[in-house]
Amino acid sequence: MQLNPAQQTAVTYISGPCLVLAGAGSGKTRVITNKIAYLVRECEMPARQIAAVTFTNKAAREMKERVAQTLGKREVRGLMVSTFHTLGLTIIKKHVTSLGLKAGFSLFDDKDSLALLKDLTHDEYDGDKDQLKLLQTCISNWKNDLLLPESLSRHAQSPGEQQLVAYYQQYQNHLRAYNALDFDDLILMPTLLLRGNEDVRQKWQAKLRYLLVDEYQDTNTSQYELVRLLVGERARFTVVGDDDQSIYSWRGARPQNLVLLQEHFPKLKVIKLEQNYRSSGRILHSANILIQNNPHVFEKRLFSELGYGDALRVIIAKNEEHEAERVVAELLAHKFMNATSYKDYAILYRGNHQSRVFEKLLMSNRIPYKISGGMSFFGRAEIKDMMAYLRLLVNADDDNALLRVINVPNRGIGRATLEKVGNYANQHSLSLFAACCEQGLTSTLSGSGLHAVQDFSRWLVTLSDNASRGDTLAAVGEMIKTMGYEEWLYEHSTSPKAAEMAMANISTLYGWLKGMVEGSELESPVTLQEAVNRFILRDMMERGEEDGESHQVQLMTLHASKGLEFPHVFMVGMEEGLLPHQSSIDEDNIDEERRLAYVGITRAQQSLVFSIARERRQYGETINPEPSRFLHELPQDDVEWEFNKKPVTQEERQKKSESSIANIRTMLNR
Repeated sequence: MQLNPAQQTAVTYISGPCLVLAGAGSGKTRVITNKIAYLVRECEMPARQIAAVTFTNKAAREMKERVAQTLGKREVRGLMVSTFHTLGLTIIKKHVTSLGLKAGFSLFDDKDSLALLKDLTHDEYDGDKDQLKLLQTCISNWKNDLLLPESLSRHAQSPGEQQLVAYYQQYQNHLRAYNALDFDDLILMPTLLLRGNEDVRQKWQAKLRYLLVDEYQDTNTSQYELVRLLVGERARFTVVGDDDQSIYSWRGARPQNLVLLQEHFPKLKVIKLEQNYRSSGRILHSANILIQNNPHVFEKRLFSELGYGDALRVIIAKNEEHEAERVVAELLAHKFMNATSYKDYAILYRGNHQSRVFEKLLMSNRIPYKISGGMSFFGRAEIKDMMAYLRLLVNADDDNALLRVINVPNRGIGRATLEKVGNYANQHSLSLFAACCEQGLTSTLSGSGLHAVQDFSRWLVTLSDNASRGDTLAAVGEMIKTMGYEEWLYEHSTSPKAAEMAMANISTLYGWLKGMVEGSELESPVTLQEAVNRFILRDMMERGEEDGESHQVQLMTLHASKGLEFPHVFMVGMEEGLLPHQSSIDEDNIDEERRLAYVGITRAQQSLVFSIARERRQYGETINPEPSRFLHELPQDDVEWEFNKKPVTQEERQKKSESSIANIRTMLNR
């Protein structure tokens, strides 16, 4: 498929900073992949001097595969296509000593961070989940805004603020002592390093001659600053974004970063991609009219050449159970009439709690479905256990990992024994594992507890030594065999089948590890340390991301649907209090909710049905919600409300009947 004129301009403009405003379904990934190919082939720029950055591992993988298909493996060698966090990790690894870290640092995921904060605040919070979550969010937001404890403590006004900042300082001190980084450090540390170290900054600006950034409207302050520091005065970059699809402010995203670009780069060229290749004209027209109610710095109007298409419909139910019945009945009728597949349908909702009633009904009707955002592979208990063991193999001083598995499977190392080891470690400023190996531990520990601790530490030292000096994969295989985990699973799982599935998951993890350590045509071999760090990153970034397409109805939140497309979409619960969400109404943040509705509408390719309920249960009460204001903001000539439905003509009825008969014949002939 040829590029349209706007896409072609976006691909070939390389002489200065460039912002590509890419509307929904306008082919932005094609622009990025074609631009990389243009830089390599037409501008003779080596691929190793180009970096493309996006937000998820899945998007990075797809982009790399598409570039490899366009260019071929030889020309694409050295190209960096990664997430922001993987790029940050790369910079950190190259400048470990400049950052005051030791080689072989650990990565803390959000659960590790929460466990550390729980320990630090034990006396004050006593494990209060809400207070801990608030503290974790504050620290994350401060890091995203490039704010360190030292500067914050000078400006903290209330005793409450001062306490939060003091915990932030303690948290940072402990991370440093553990030689560990959390997820936000992967952007914060490289950004501060580039800002404060001119030699390092010049080195990276020379290394990366061209930078491309996808989903730019989702960048936070630290990511924006990292991009600025990497491109420098030369400003050879292209960022692709859409302010109408900025739906992550709760995660620190700042759509105003698109506006800041014009201030920081006065020569910025703005190119608009307005032709949509996904949706019918009617769906696009409705989306355009809706989003016009939001303020805009950059005006754009999407258009489609795919025909005007069917009217958008609003169906009305008595309550949420009836809503699910109506939607599933509509879906089945549509599938029967049009001979489509289950995978052509998506049911989108504002909150995860809305899925339960649909899930129950789909199950009872034996309709295959998939909920996006369910438990990820790395969220499974057996995978968390194996990851803890792998983390210990590469960094025995990882206290959190040790605490998870020192007695899994049971080794006779109970809470009392662990408490004594912990006290000894604190008194002598050692990690838990170092304390386990100390001769002096005999002063506080004796008997079977001491023997169990010594046996475990000897076993781990031997394996770790074999992994680093000998055959890495053989050492990992030996670890899985000798730890007695399989027997323990069969003893503790709900059924033999569950234990079997857990072991199958461990085999899958081992297979991935083997692929990374041995390398492939597209990927160079990596060390065990690097493989483990990549796994931790994948866990943090890909919860709920799954590959492969199956013949199932897709259920997901509107947030999770971004970037996807489906022939037929049901947007359910289109009511005040759900979309827009009540918290957004209370905070007067309707614009972002409208962008969320816009994202949902522009997922649909051919048909779009909204549903509302006259009654809905909420916190044990029955309420009578109003239809969402967004339904009233749509062009009413394009929307068919159920109570205003036009009578069906004889000709339409005949056509529908013929279509049904044709589909029955098709099914019988299969």
